Amino acid sequence: MAELDTSGGGSKKGGKVRSKKMSTRVDLTAMVDLAFLLITFFMLTTTLAKPQAMDMFMPDKNDKNPDQQLDVKASRTMTALLGSNNKVVWYMGVLGDNPPTVDNFGKKGIRESFIDMNKEVVSKTGDPKKGLMVIIKPTDKSNYKNFVDILDELKIAAVPSYGIVNKIEPAEIDMLKKQGAYNDSKVQQ
Repeated sequence: MAELDTSGGGSKKGGKVRSKKMSTRVDLTAMVDLAFLLITFFMLTTTLAKPQAMDMFMPDKNDKNPDQQLDVKASRTMTALLGSNNKVVWYMGVLGDNPPTVDNFGKKGIRESFIDMNKEVVSKTGDPKKGLMVIIKPTDKSNYKNFVDILDELKIAAVPSYGIVNKIEPAEIDMLKKQGAYNDSKVQQ
């Protein structure tokens, strides 16, 4: 360590001796340690964003109990067919009774249709629990994203009940082709 010579016997003649000011030094080691401890504590104790999953209950393959089957009137039923090119074709009731409608996903698409039809069914039945029943039928031309999107739209529109059917009738396939929602081109993922 260096020493400071303050004896007046230097080469200076009769000069004034001034004391040298020492610079202040703050040791930040403790503050950095504390910051890392706090960061570690909050990282370990915070709940990170949990993935949100929608509960889906699938029926048993057992047909021994026909009395446990749910009978739903056709006037409460909406069938949504997932086609190609992010198109949804839906109709109320039985195919052929009502004209099909082609929609896209989003606020002004199938979501608005779900909300309007649910309000209409609830006003006819008078019971909010007996609202709209949506039957989802994905085709082999639809993709997984469309299936997840339709489930999201059902949740946002507060549709009380829905079902998933993997069997599509030939008449429905023909209707999808007429509506331009069943192209034989390669499906985009």
